[in-house]
Order: sequence, then structure tokens, then C-alpha cells
Amino acid sequence: MRIGLLTEGGYPYVGGEGGVWCDRLVRGLDRHEFDVYAFSNGQAQEDAGWVELPPQVARVRTAPLWAAEEDGAVHGRRARRRFTEHYGELAAALCTAAKPGAAEKPGTAEADRFANALHGLAELARDEGGLVAALRSEQAVRALEHACRAPGARRTAREARVPDLLTVAGQLERALRPLSLDWYEEDGLGAVDLCHAASGGVAALPGLLARHFFGVPLLVTEYGVRLRTHYLTRPDASPAARTLLAAFHGLLTAETYRTASYLVPGNAHARRWQERCGADRAKLRTIYPGLDAAPFARVGEDRPGDRETPEERDKRGKRERTDPHTLVWIGRVEPAKDLVSLLHAFAEVRAAEPGTRLRIVGRTSAPEGEAYLGHCRALAAQLFPDEADGPHAVGRNPVSFEELGGPGAETTADVHAGATVTVLSSVVEGFPAGLIEAMFCGRATVSTDVGAVVEVIGGTGLVVPPRNPRALAEACLSLLRDPERRARLGAAARARALELFSVEQNVAAFHGLYLETVARTPVRRPVLDGAGDMQPFAAPAEAHVTGHWTEPTPRAVPTWAVETPEPVTETVR
Repeated sequence: MRIGLLTEGGYPYVGGEGGVWCDRLVRGLDRHEFDVYAFSNGQAQEDAGWVELPPQVARVRTAPLWAAEEDGAVHGRRARRRFTEHYGELAAALCTAAKPGAAEKPGTAEADRFANALHGLAELARDEGGLVAALRSEQAVRALEHACRAPGARRTAREARVPDLLTVAGQLERALRPLSLDWYEEDGLGAVDLCHAASGGVAALPGLLARHFFGVPLLVTEYGVRLRTHYLTRPDASPAARTLLAAFHGLLTAETYRTASYLVPGNAHARRWQERCGADRAKLRTIYPGLDAAPFARVGEDRPGDRETPEERDKRGKRERTDPHTLVWIGRVEPAKDLVSLLHAFAEVRAAEPGTRLRIVGRTSAPEGEAYLGHCRALAAQLFPDEADGPHAVGRNPVSFEELGGPGAETTADVHAGATVTVLSSVVEGFPAGLIEAMFCGRATVSTDVGAVVEVIGGTGLVVPPRNPRALAEACLSLLRDPERRARLGAAARARALELFSVEQNVAAFHGLYLETVARTPVRRPVLDGAGDMQPFAAPAEAHVTGHWTEPTPRAVPTWAVETPEPVTETVR
């Protein structure tokens, strides 16, 4: 099978979002062939290069979303008229959306209008060689303004001013850049058996067009729902701009959900968001992300009590009671991780268990993260003055801030190996991969109830409300004071992680879904007559028109054309 893998800011780039998962999927499905179609999100990502690709990746085609390449297309009068018509229809769908910011369910007038306009723009781009200049033109802004001022437009759309229109037009130009690519040819996406979008949003747009032009089935994986991400961003935009952009992303999501053969959420949290955004429940197939358990096997399988004599077990128990306990936090340092609450919780833990220490191990990914790390360091210095064992010793703070892979070159497994309890304190969390790594290591965990944490943990760890330092401290203390309970929870956590979150289960599930998707897709070959020639009009023209009227309906047959067999009667003599 030939798979077209669609990514945005991820695979095959080094350090891309979701790149590790995609790489494991491609390597695990070595019986298939992959064509990778990737959008980059910046010059730095392109300069970093690609990861080493396995031999089953036959072709890689990339395009930058952060900069539009001039296509050199010059539109004549007829092409400009077609552009104004389709772009105006798309803008009108945004301005008249029945529910601002929400995804429209398939079959609504706005959803059909949006889909027809999107496909019309794609066909124009294919015929004329691109739409880069047209999407940036004054013509586009005027069409958007006309739609906002037209009767029936929502009040917030009518309130849009020139700066709002320019902002929305600029964002639409960026989102519609994939329309101008040369990927939609018979030897491009038309040659694959299935398109697999590694995320929703713009990454799935080439899959929508491959479905429109060639009938290629589309599979969409969302470990984080892109529409939800859009709702949580751009708080500084005006209400008019937010409404129009939310309508665009909502309608694009609705069209993606309608067109896709299957939608693959990575957890129940993402699944609920997809259903809320209009996804058909019959298309949903939950597949948990797969993590490699091998690097954590040494730590997870180390059970000190398995081969100990009673005397050794007693010595170990005394050592555990006298040695200082260590709480470990691992992740990306940012405000959403709420390290402030963790530090305040540790202050209560430290008061009850004076020997306990806290290791905060992670990386910062942006200037905001660096500023937050500095704030947390200052708070730790304020809450925990440096301690010294005597008048001639150097003091040391019980909280350490470390960088993963820094001095000593510790791995994640090494950090978990030294943990008594692993803590997660986030207020916003998608799928907690770091928590699964702790589970692979057989460590008891204390987590906040956010995102998919409860689904991942099950009954193998303690879960407390977010932004509640006292509850977090009490949960940590209950595990620190009960080594037998820690051991039971850690063993149960490792067994659960190996069963549900391994690479093997992830790859096997996608392999089965690929086969099911292709098996349910009609063969994309021209219909031939008895002489082997292509049969014209084999498919009705309306089958290619977007809308709810294309759903198959029972064919009406005149009663006189129905062959009714005469009943057979037997003469009784």
C-alpha cells in the first residue's frame, strides 16, 4: 500500500511536533511505502534538516507555511472573475455561519457553501498555476468587505473595520497557501492509496483536495484537536477578527470531519472535543500514542525485593526510612505546567518530611519559558533558604532546577530511577507522554486532573484537582509515607503502560485501520465497457458535487418496470 503522510511542523524535520510518533509509525509499517508531504513552520526548522529516513519512505515533498513562494501566475479577466466569485462565497460562509466559532455539521447550508467555494478556489489554482498573488490582492480584501456588509451577515462581522479585514485576509492567505502547490497531480497525491494527515487544520487540506480531485480516502489523526488550539489563541484580536477566523477554522474542521473516512483521536479527551466540533461518532477510532518502552525496561523491571533475603529486605527498609525522599517533575518549563503550585505544595511536604527533595528537570522552548523559569527559581529561593549541615558547611537548596541531558548526561529513565514519586502539576495538558514514561519505569505518580491524565493513569496513581497545592502535598505525603503502596501502584502502572501505550499496539492498530479504510473505498479506475474502452457517463455528474444531496438514495423504479413473478398454484384434484 502507498500512504501519503501529511504533516505540519513535524516529520521529517528534526525536533518537529509529533515527529517521533510519525517516525515510529513509518518504521513499524515497513511493509508499506510512504510519500511524505510536509509543511515547515520556520527557517530554523528547515535549517535543522531531517531525521534519518527509513527505506520505505519513497519521496518527500515540502512547502513552507511561514513564507509564500511566488508562483508567477498572472490571472486574466475570466480568472479574476472566478476568484472573486469563489473567494466571495467563502467569505460569505464565514460571515453567515449559524453559530460563531463552532464547527458546522455536515449538511448545513454554510458547510456546503464553504466546501464548494474551497473546491472552486482549488480548481482555479490548479488551472492557473497558483493563487498566491490573488489571495494577497486588494481584490480579496474587497470581496471580504462586501461579504461583511451584505444582508444576513452576523453583527460581529458587520462591525469589522479595515484593520480587521486586513488581519483576516492575511490569515486566510496563510491558511489557503496549500491550494497553490503542485502536489495535486496524477503522479503526486493522485498516486497514493490513502492520505494520512498527522493532524487536523491546514495539514489535512491537501488530503481534502486529493479526495476531491482523485477520490483518495483520507484518515485524520488528532492527538491534540487543532480547532481547540485555535480557540485558545489570538486573545489580542478584535471580536470581529476572532469571529471570522473562528468561523473559518470551524468550517474547515467540519469539512475535514465530513470528508475523512476515519478520525483517530489519541484519547477520550480529544474524542469528546471532536464530537463537540461536529465529528460523526461512527467515524471515530481511538488509538493511543505509542511510546518506546525499551529505554525504561532496566528501571521498570528492577524489583529490589524479588531476590532479597529477609535480612537484606530489612536493611533496605531501614535505608529507605532514613534516606531522603525525592520528588521528580520532568517536562517543558512553561506557565501551563504550574510549577508555582508545585513549589507551594513542596513547602508543605518539606514541613512534614524535612529530608525530602524536589528535582525539576526540563527544557524551555521560548522566551516566555525562560522568564517563567527565572520566576520559579526566585520563588524557590524565597520559599526554601539554602540549608547547611553545620556552621562550616556550604548550604544547598532542597529544590534543584536541572536541564535534561545536562551535566552527567542523565536520560529520562535515569531521572525516574532516582525518584520516589513522580509529580505532574499541569493546569493544561493534552496527552501526558511524560507520565507514561514514569509508568514504564514503575514509579508511583501524583497528577492533576487535566486533559487525558485520568484516562492514562486509570487506577494506578493519585489524581488531585489542578491549582490546589494542599491537595497535591497531601497526595505526595501519603505515598512518601507508604512504601508498600508505592510499590503496588508502580507495578500496576507499568503493566497498564505496557498493555495500552506501547509502540507495538499503536502500529498494529494503524495497520488494521489502513486495511479497513482501503477495503471500504471503491476502486479508483475508469469503468470499461465490454470492448475494453472507457465507458462515458459511468458516474453521474452530481456525484462530484459537494453537498448533502450527494448521499446515495434509493432509486425510484416505476411499478410497471418491476418484474413480479406470477405465483405458482397447485391444482388440487
